Order: sequence, then structure tokens, then C-alpha cells
Amino acid sequence: MAGRIPQTFIDDLVARSDIVDIIGARVPLKKSGREFKACCPFHSEKTPSFWVSPDKQFYHCFGCGAHGTVLGFLMQYEKLGFPEAVEDLAERAGLELPSEARSAGDSGHVDLYELNGAAARFFTQSLQDSERALAYVQHRGIDAATVQRFALGYAPDGWSAVLTRFGAGEQERRRLQAVGLIIERDTRGAGQAGWYDRFRDRLMFPIRDGRGRVLAFGGRVIDAGDPKYLNSPESALFHKGRELYGLYEARQTRADFKRLLIVEGYMDVVRLHQAGINYAVATLGTATTQEHLNKIFRLTSEVVFSFDGDRAGRAAAWRALENALPMARDGRQLKFLFLPEGHDPDSLVAAAGREAFEAHVEAALPLSEYILKQLREQVDVAHPEGGARLAALARPLFAAMPDGIYRELLTDRLAAEIHLSPQRLKTLWLAGAPKRETATKRETATGPEPDGSGHGQKMYSRIAVRAGRGNLLRQAIALVLHHPAAARAVADPAILAAVDTPGVPVLQELIEQAAGMPEATTAMLLERWRDRREFARLAELAAIDPLVPDGQAAAAELVMAVEKLLQECGPRRRMDDLLRKAQETGLNFEEKAELSLLLKSTGRPGSEPNRPSDHGNRPIR
Repeated sequence: MAGRIPQTFIDDLVARSDIVDIIGARVPLKKSGREFKACCPFHSEKTPSFWVSPDKQFYHCFGCGAHGTVLGFLMQYEKLGFPEAVEDLAERAGLELPSEARSAGDSGHVDLYELNGAAARFFTQSLQDSERALAYVQHRGIDAATVQRFALGYAPDGWSAVLTRFGAGEQERRRLQAVGLIIERDTRGAGQAGWYDRFRDRLMFPIRDGRGRVLAFGGRVIDAGDPKYLNSPESALFHKGRELYGLYEARQTRADFKRLLIVEGYMDVVRLHQAGINYAVATLGTATTQEHLNKIFRLTSEVVFSFDGDRAGRAAAWRALENALPMARDGRQLKFLFLPEGHDPDSLVAAAGREAFEAHVEAALPLSEYILKQLREQVDVAHPEGGARLAALARPLFAAMPDGIYRELLTDRLAAEIHLSPQRLKTLWLAGAPKRETATKRETATGPEPDGSGHGQKMYSRIAVRAGRGNLLRQAIALVLHHPAAARAVADPAILAAVDTPGVPVLQELIEQAAGMPEATTAMLLERWRDRREFARLAELAAIDPLVPDGQAAAAELVMAVEKLLQECGPRRRMDDLLRKAQETGLNFEEKAELSLLLKSTGRPGSEPNRPSDHGNRPIR
């Protein structure tokens, strides 16, 4: 499939995707200079050695060596294949996969989407054919237009309705099993061998992705029964920690949102949308994850969590808060709504109407108020011991928040609550935190980051010499990878074709690619080489610190490197000719002297004229 996805689409996809947002939804990143750092998600560590560069759109761990682009991260972290990572990223970016990619069915996903779609249509028709199911829908106050909009359906009361309709052969049954529509009987006991439907006698809620494709189903019992709600299991299409029920329908109604309201049930979403509150979505039987929030914050800057006012609702709210704290950046609003006792969103909007329900939404507690309220309930701040306890409880919560004005203002509020200055509170928190090393692994390995001054430039030069950055060709390739815009300074990359040195064609192609892309990044360049043998080595070069800190200096260095390669071209070619002749027919006195001088001038070991050439054949040295 990778070969069938147009390169221009991958370029656009990588350009539209922010690696900081994608990784930050899964790993708690903290700003550090121009980059972000965290403890590596791919190996166990206590001191952060995992760095993400928004400029290069690249990540690298100095501990275990993991590195790559945003697509590479999804493949490594989510255990996805390349086609699935492209599809996942395209959905996040709101891009439609090209027809070439959709028709490449090596993953089988296209067939599974079609199967789920056919099952959804079957359930829809079954609802219309069942008087009992229609009576239940009317009893719940759902009108025909809402039924149609959400494609609600009914799973017939039997063990094999879906199996009979779609599972004629073994291959078809395995596909039904793959999306969770049927279950294979356990033949180890006395039970009868075979298959049976997962959903039986349930109102069915199709769960759709951003493109309207059915990923999975949720089913609610019509009468009494356990469990009340049943979801499809996780599959190649469906990951409940990533999807939000009702988001597709919400986006069909409007393109921009003042806020999104997160509720707990399918029926809550359906009834709220029917009442005109079409910005409601629901998690799928799991706590709100950072992945959910990352998806939401691409659409709006305000999120309101709605919970029942009972003990279970308060516990769920606190779990949501803990997951939301790393996303509490400047400009974002996180609020918490607790409904009146005995009500859920479905019943409250039915009893009170849209305006009254939205009044509750407007009065929702901001995250700062909710944190302080919950902490106050656990301590008595009238006593010094209570203030100290409050500060201790708050420290891990504040540590989870990203640096910024929002965190500073909230720290000020907490400090006032316990009658301390903000600086004193921070000092106490720092004193209680685990001791840190005097320098990070990154600083120990490569020195501090340049600050743009002359001193910073000299520091980079010393680092480069001390680390032994390698030969001229490797340095030139690294310059292009770290500063793609510098490639435009090379007037005619085609002149490198005259340099008969392994690896130079790679440099030439990189320069041509970078110069031809308006806003090229390191990640965009690397993705053009993913299926080629040079990819791993290029990714290694992209992971090292830049030789120079800015694009202007990189352009000058790159031009000098190309000129140097061209200057070496003539002598190197003459030297190779003489070495070859020495092996075949031998050299006269003048040729031996010439070869000896050439060997010395190019730094080649030895000066024996009859010594065979030891040119390596590695593409990038």
C-alpha cells in the first residue's frame, strides 16, 4: 500500500500534522528551549532523554536510540503498519485518502468497513420491521429524524440473525469475528461448536469515524438485562480510547464549535442533539483519554465534562481531570458540569428543555475551581497542617500541567488559598521533588543548545570537532536534513553527477527534493526515503544535533561542501585510474610519483603505488 499512496499526499499529510500534538496526546511533554522533552515511552527511565523537535518534526531518544517522524511514532507506539499510520493521520488531519490508497486492500480494512456498513443497514431495516423496537424508541422520546440522522438500528432477538445474513462461509465468518459482530463458541466444554451473534435484542448505535465509516457498534438492551450497554470489542478498525460517539454527527451540523460537551452515554448524545444541543459527544465506556482531548482541541478550545452528581460521577470526573491536566495549555478551557441528583443528560433535557440544560453548561466549574474545590474537601486549611497537606496534594497535579501562564495563574490562586507567596510555594514543591542530575543526558552528550549568539556558534563548532562528525559527504547530507531550505543555495545540484563517489547521488537527490518543496521539514524529506535502503542511515543523521544552528549558516556550509566535493572529483578520479592501471599493467616512474602525491593529498592510508583501491561501497559513510 505504501507504494500506491502518492508522495505528494504524504508530503501534505506530514506538513499538516504537528508531531508535538500527536506525541503530546500520549506522552506528557514539557517545553525545554526550542524543543520538548519527556521520559521515553519506549524504555523505562527516570530522567527524560526523549526529545521532540517542532522545527524538524522529528523525535529522538538519547537513551534507547528510538527516533523518527510523526508516522514513525504512530507505527512504533500504536504498533501500526505504514498504511494504517497514514490512514490514522489522514483522519486526524481531515484529509480524504486518495483512491489509489483506498483501493489497495492489503490490510483488508476496506472490506471490514464495507461489512460494518452493510451490518448497520441491516440493523436499520430490522428496526423498521420490529414493532417492539420502534415502540421502545418512541417511549424514549426519539423522533424519526433523529433515528435517521444517527442511523439507529435494532439487533433481532435471536442467536444468528447477523450470522445467517452475512456468514455463509468460513471466510465470511472470520471477517464478522474480526469486527466483533459474532463470537466463536468455546468448544472446550460441553457447549455446541459454532458461532453466535454478539448483539441480540438491542437498540444499535453505529460508531462512525470522521469520514462517516462505521467502525463498531454500541447496543442497549430493550428491556431488562445485563450488561445494559454492550460495545464492539477493539479491532483493527476500532480503538475505544480514540473514538468519540456523536462527533461525526456534530461535524455534519457545523464546522466550528464554541465548545464540545462530553457526556457518558449514547442515549445522552442522541437526546441532546435532538434538543438542539448538537455539540455533545460521548466516550465509549472508558474514561476520557488524552487522545480524545487532542482530537477535540483540534476543533474547539473549550471542553465541558458532564457527569452525574452521584459518587460514581464524581470519581469519573476526577479520572477525567487527571487525564486532562497535561492538555491544560494556555488558551484552552476545561470545565466540569455536575447534574442535579437523579438526572442524567437524557432525563434532564427531557424534563427541563434546551435552555435550562444550557444554563447548567454555562455554569460549569472551570478546571481551576474544580481542583481547589476537591482539594478543600480533603483538608482543613484553617490550620497550618491543612495548608501543608493541601500543597502536598496539589503538587503532582500541577506537575502534570504544561508550563505557561495558565499554570502560573493557578499556582497564584493556590498560594493565596494557603496564605503563601507563589514563590514560596514553588520553593516548597521543588524541595520535595526528587533530586535532578546536574545535566541531562542530552547536555552531557552534546553540550548546551546554542543561543543564536557568536558564543553559541563557537560552542557548536567545538562540539562538532570533539564528536568527530564524520566525512564531508555525511556532513553535507546532515546539513540538508536539518536545514532543508539551505538546499536552495546550491544553484545546480546536477553538477554533483560528475562526482564518482558512493553516496553523492543520495546527496544530490536530497538537495533536489528539498529545493523543490516550498516548506520542507526534516520529516517530509525522510518520508520520501522510507521504503529505500538509505532510510535508516538518513534517520540516524537526522537524530544528531545540527552542525550549525541556523539556515543561513547551513546554506553557506552546504555550498562550500559541494564545491569541495567537486574539487576533489578530478584528483580522485585520476587516482582511481592510476590504481586500476597499477593492478592491471603497472605504472611508470612518473605515474608512481603522481599516484603517491594523490594518495597523500587525499589522506588515503599508505603510498604504495601497487596497493589496490580500498574504496568502500556504503552509500552514506
